[in-house]
Amino acid sequence: MKQIVQDLKKGNTILEEIPAPLVRKGYVLIKTHRSLVSLGTERMLVEFGKSNLIAKARQQPEKVKQVLDKIKTEGLLPTLEAVFNKLDEPMPLGYCNAGEVIAVGEGVSEFSVGDRVASNGAHAEIVCVPKNLVARIPDNVSYEEAAFAVLGSIGLQGIRLANPTLGETVVVIGLGLIGLITCDLLIANGCKVIGFDFDNKKVELANSRGVKAFVSTSCDVVKTVEDLTNGIGADAVVITASTKSNDVISQAAGMSRKKGRIILVGVIGLDIQRGDFFKKELSFQVSCSYGPGRYDEDYEQRGVDYPLGYVRWTEKRNFEAVLYAISQNQLRVTPLITERVELKDYQQIYGSMGGGSIASILEYPGTANETLTIVAGNERTSKPSKGIIGIIGSGNFTKMTVMPALKGSGAYYKYISSAGGLTAKALANKYGFAFSTTDYKEIIKDSDVDLVLITTRHNQHANMVAETLKSGKNVFVEKPLALNMTELNQVIDSYKSAPNSVCLNVGFNRRFSPFVQKMKQLLGGSPSAMNIIATMNAGFIPADVWVQDMKIGGGRIVGEACHFIDLMIYLTGSQVKEVMMSALGTNPSENTDNAIVTLKFENGSQGVINYFSNGSKAYSKERVEVYTQGRVLILDNFRKLEGFGFNGFSSFSGKIDKGHKEQFKRLIKSVQAGGEALIKFDEIVNTSKASFAAIESLQTKNWIKID
Repeated sequence: MKQIVQDLKKGNTILEEIPAPLVRKGYVLIKTHRSLVSLGTERMLVEFGKSNLIAKARQQPEKVKQVLDKIKTEGLLPTLEAVFNKLDEPMPLGYCNAGEVIAVGEGVSEFSVGDRVASNGAHAEIVCVPKNLVARIPDNVSYEEAAFAVLGSIGLQGIRLANPTLGETVVVIGLGLIGLITCDLLIANGCKVIGFDFDNKKVELANSRGVKAFVSTSCDVVKTVEDLTNGIGADAVVITASTKSNDVISQAAGMSRKKGRIILVGVIGLDIQRGDFFKKELSFQVSCSYGPGRYDEDYEQRGVDYPLGYVRWTEKRNFEAVLYAISQNQLRVTPLITERVELKDYQQIYGSMGGGSIASILEYPGTANETLTIVAGNERTSKPSKGIIGIIGSGNFTKMTVMPALKGSGAYYKYISSAGGLTAKALANKYGFAFSTTDYKEIIKDSDVDLVLITTRHNQHANMVAETLKSGKNVFVEKPLALNMTELNQVIDSYKSAPNSVCLNVGFNRRFSPFVQKMKQLLGGSPSAMNIIATMNAGFIPADVWVQDMKIGGGRIVGEACHFIDLMIYLTGSQVKEVMMSALGTNPSENTDNAIVTLKFENGSQGVINYFSNGSKAYSKERVEVYTQGRVLILDNFRKLEGFGFNGFSSFSGKIDKGHKEQFKRLIKSVQAGGEALIKFDEIVNTSKASFAAIESLQTKNWIKID
């Protein structure tokens, strides 16, 4: 199928051929008939993509600060590589979609195949959208009209926050598409509407729809509102404009009555002067997109609705309200359409965005085949007999870490998959994969593939590992291997029943770092009992990020601190037998990321993992200290190793190297030669059990023994 994407690095707007998505649990699969181009939002993305690096930096000063912080801790070259990899990521365009349901996922009961629906799906022939972002289209509303539902809900949410009543005067600043729709909905609500815009054509159109509209550069906007309201001022002002100027917010305050309401829907300069708001006791609020539920993972991705009695208008219910207004002719959207363009001719819109168009509609041929979940890529090397890989997962870790680390490993890239298809296709194009797919099972069942790399979200690891082992293939899975004992036992059972030649590898890359290899050499093959302290200055991650969800990410102790459990097993040459964990605060939750994990090893060694998220980014992210037999090793951020008490060794430094490249080099060589796994299976299992024991210890406040 085809999808419109923006190349942020080169600035091109592309109609890309990508594999069709599969329907997922809680989602609806939709074949697109029409989509609406959001000329405001999409123009900003297109212009951002076309701008040079300096201009991009000026537009995102907060990202520049992040880059500078990263340079301080990780160095210039790794940071630049990360930035360029990020810019390589294609940006899907569009969020106003109307089409026909062709499949419904598990747990979806409100839609059926054949339903006509509107959604926030992208400009793509087939979209997979969570059910709470989909609304059924009334019978008397066309696909073309329904494509306005999502954009209309943005204006509607601004109106809901303004809370106008019959007869009130509301000013709309900015008469683009959202502004015009906002005006229509306000008029339908019984309001007197005044509008301002600098574009004469938009002002004329607004006047023709019952708005008292004026060219803002040709009048004193504050005086105009005062004259039209007999000196009272506007009851509410809804700002749908897009400008960096601070004048708009000042003008909005000036034209408001005492205790007036100002709602920001668009994007403007917000250098607010206290005096403008103080005397009138004005209220100001920023509207969040489509309405309640926006950016809430539970609502949007997991389909957990808000109870209607407490949250009357959610995103989905706003979609439905706009569609109803269209069906009742209270909102007339067809006259707003200035061009209708077939999908293949998309450049007629994107080649001259902002050239006077109000609403641009993309028309789809309806020929996309939802069963075509594999798309051929541009394979660049001849296929060997062994070392043929398929990668399940195309997220940031795959893009930023796995693919650069695989370079030069000798692997042959046959498949890469992602749920949506776009990120997989982008990486397939960049690295020369033979195929990209949205169906990971195609990778597992292909007899050519002898190594499957799994880099998905953590809750998918165990099941995919078990599937891959049952198919008789070698598997590499990014940590963690599993999130709980039930999942771990599933993996153990699959491993035991797999052919003896099959290897299971987990991404505990730290032990392959040249700095750690040097530590192991200095400590000797049969080291004495030692004390190890590992400190992870992990940095803050918001509680609503998936990694913090115990059911999806497993929390940061299971999902990330496991790296250092494995590292200690490697350095001590012994397995963990007992675990104790305490955490910051008087009543810490099980997904705490401020914890101290104490480990006892079978050979008498002790380990302490300080996993903290409340430190400064200016300090090193990772530090390892080893104390044994009158000697000390200090590893700072995987770029400098110092030794004290070692004959002939004092220090070793270089660029940051956490072992990813060496890990994959050894992995591919092992698969090609039919060798053993990189890490013993019982050590992998011991690491997993120790991480689970840490959480159990926090809950029970006891030491937990490991079987």
